[in-house]
Amino acid sequence: MKKKYVLVGTGGRAEFFYGSMVRDFQQTCELMAFCDVNQTRMDYANHLLEASYGAAKVRTYLASRFEEMIKEEQPDIVIVTSMDRTHHRYIIKALELGCDVITEKPMTVDVEKTQAIIDAVERTGQQVRVTFNYRYAPHNTKVRELIRDQVIGRVNSVHFEWALDTQHGADYFRRWHRDKRNSGGLLVHKSTHHFDLVNFWLDTEPDIVYATGGLRFYGKENAEERGVTKFYERAYGSEVAKEDPFAIDMESNPHLRGMYLDAEHEDGYHRDQSVFGDGINIEDTLGVNVTYKNKAILTYSLNAYLPWEGFQIAFNGTKGRIELSVGEQSYINSGGEKSDEGKLKQKSLRVIPMFGEPYEVEIEEKAGGHGGGDPELLHDLFGDPKEDAFHRAASHVDGAISILTGIAGNQSLATGQAVKVDSLVDLKR
Repeated sequence: MKKKYVLVGTGGRAEFFYGSMVRDFQQTCELMAFCDVNQTRMDYANHLLEASYGAAKVRTYLASRFEEMIKEEQPDIVIVTSMDRTHHRYIIKALELGCDVITEKPMTVDVEKTQAIIDAVERTGQQVRVTFNYRYAPHNTKVRELIRDQVIGRVNSVHFEWALDTQHGADYFRRWHRDKRNSGGLLVHKSTHHFDLVNFWLDTEPDIVYATGGLRFYGKENAEERGVTKFYERAYGSEVAKEDPFAIDMESNPHLRGMYLDAEHEDGYHRDQSVFGDGINIEDTLGVNVTYKNKAILTYSLNAYLPWEGFQIAFNGTKGRIELSVGEQSYINSGGEKSDEGKLKQKSLRVIPMFGEPYEVEIEEKAGGHGGGDPELLHDLFGDPKEDAFHRAASHVDGAISILTGIAGNQSLATGQAVKVDSLVDLKR
């Protein structure tokens, strides 16, 4: 039997879900309606339904009519892809109105909102799924398998370096993400993926978190120190921006123009702000130390302005070492093909036994974004249920635990002190 869905937040991440439903899962899904603060953006999503997928338009509701939408459409599941700081609002109300929820990561951005979601799940008995597509990528699943099977014994330490390049990394500093109130900063918005992977790989949870870092490259002050003298507020209409390799041209990109430039008269949102402007209060250079409940330790770094996109990670165990290196395709959100998001350019997975010769581990090749993880996640969400030996489906508890590492990191950045994760929220387990 088909399940009925509505989607709130028709920005850059929404098409990933609604496009898949109307293209690949017509037998199991019925898309009923869109909800957003911006009517033009919803109209553009409906245009894409018709033009790109040959599907019928759906009804639209402004965000002020969210409850009305739920009562009129009677969905089984609400998909939340709105601005991060608003996730909790729609998640909680959907749960209270009897719906289950699928939410984009991060589930939310701070302690208070996290606790409110946990309390709502406990109170209503409804379910929340968080969409961690990186869990489903074959190389990441293979690492989980190797660790589960004790190939290197007990893992005692992990070194994890994530690099965002000057195309993808810069994009977080053009958009609403540049204000930590909206996104929680990169430690929450972006690193939730990475911290969730460590929890998933090691089958454990964070205990103590210490973080350091700051805004070292983007922002006006940093640019001035490097000798930059010409500045602009946004790329649209700016002559200076034409000479800036960090600027994006929304006029020449039909998708960015339709979704953002044509819609900004309604809400004043500028998608193309200068990454070297004032008003940025998130970090671009971060280091985190985590001690886990199983006594493993993590050293993690994230840099958002590098000449290479991808990650390198090493697991040190009682019987040897696992090394994974992944190069990813750089992209601008909503600025190109969806399949380019996280597309692999190179990958290498190696096991180094304590007493024995190192060897390469074969990784299954799969098509689709995020190293083949996107199609697997979408099937898990919308397709016929199947057994998963790796339990990759992420609950609200998984969503909370992943962001609590970043939230604790933000507290540590502010205080200079280590933070005990269990002191932040009551997970009610």
